[in-house]
Amino acid sequence: MNFVKRIVFDTSTLVSAVLRPGSVPRQAFLKAVAEAELCASASTLAELESVLGRDKFDRYLERETRLQFLALYRRHARLFPVSESEESSLQEPCRDPRDNKFLALALVCAADAIVSSDEDLLSLNPYRRIPVLLARDFLQG
Repeated sequence: MNFVKRIVFDTSTLVSAVLRPGSVPRQAFLKAVAEAELCASASTLAELESVLGRDKFDRYLERETRLQFLALYRRHARLFPVSESEESSLQEPCRDPRDNKFLALALVCAADAIVSSDEDLLSLNPYRRIPVLLARDFLQG
């Protein structure tokens, strides 16, 4: 029996996926869309929207294309309710508190993996038995 896996992507990996079409993060994103359930929360979506809207990315990719990626991500991601208190009261928080939103989401949705390029998250691998993987490692799994 084939079970759907739940995957959490951090913002930096998703930004790489949209800005670099042939990249490993893009391949990992496409694999997750095809084979897994993308998991998001209100705060992870808000951060992604904020980052993709930054003017500094205009020289790499048109804002409209970045917003189309955001819309695609929203269509494919399942939204899980994660409270601010769940993000701020983790027993084993990340050394960068801004990344706690991904850890809390992973716990709430019972994620099978977190895909990240952020060293603060990667250093926690595994986080409470949830693998924290680079995109290339996710592709190999």
